[in-house]
Amino acid sequence: MDGVEIVALNPDNIGSYGVCGYKDIKKHAELQRKIQWMQTFQPKGLTIKVVDVVDGGTQGMIEYIPGEYAHRPVSAEGYMFIHCLFVGFKKEYKGKGLATMLLNECVRDAREQGLSGVAVVTRKGSFMADNPLFLKNGFHVVDRAAPDFELSVLKFETDKPNPAFNPALENRPAAYSDGLTIFRSAQCPYSVKNVDAILASAEKMHIPARLIEIEDAQTAQQVPSPFGTFCIVYRGKIIAYHPISHTRFMNIMQKM
Repeated sequence: MDGVEIVALNPDNIGSYGVCGYKDIKKHAELQRKIQWMQTFQPKGLTIKVVDVVDGGTQGMIEYIPGEYAHRPVSAEGYMFIHCLFVGFKKEYKGKGLATMLLNECVRDAREQGLSGVAVVTRKGSFMADNPLFLKNGFHVVDRAAPDFELSVLKFETDKPNPAFNPALENRPAAYSDGLTIFRSAQCPYSVKNVDAILASAEKMHIPARLIEIEDAQTAQQVPSPFGTFCIVYRGKIIAYHPISHTRFMNIMQKM
């Protein structure tokens, strides 16, 4: 596709391209938190790249990091791990090969760094890439987690152990049986919005509530949700696997 450029982001140029639709550093607390998070993890190998289209602007991004720093409850040391991959803020740029272009950037970097392959957690629906893109590019599902998460890998060395979801993942929500617990990380910019309103509503409903800020990969790898960087647990059960609106939260609580 003509007029397409892949750009590596850093804290200095991120405002020129934006992340996840957030572009105004002064206005968006989501972007401010993301930049601080980038500054922590770029020295550990974090890479964020966007696809920039002439006359179309930023139309996609990919974020990946060496597996030991993955912000998902997985064991993936020795692999490059993809956190996010999406394209097509405008519909006319979907189905143009931009996602494969970004994925190839990750695969190339993983090979150049001498890693064993590339891994990713997928789920059909919002907030995560679906698996068909990866399957058609040589990935294979190697593990699953409830309710419908899949862990897939593209292996460069077939004799290396597969990545896996961490043991006892499905038992972890039970440890948070007292009231409402929200986990969030600045890795996902969408984890900022709505949290204050959800906590305020919990207080009005006299529900004990706490917010756990995920500040390192080790904590993210112990989160009850396979999404890793956001989760809401109520009385020992997950009620949201990824960021939700305050309205959605109230609807869930009313049904319970």
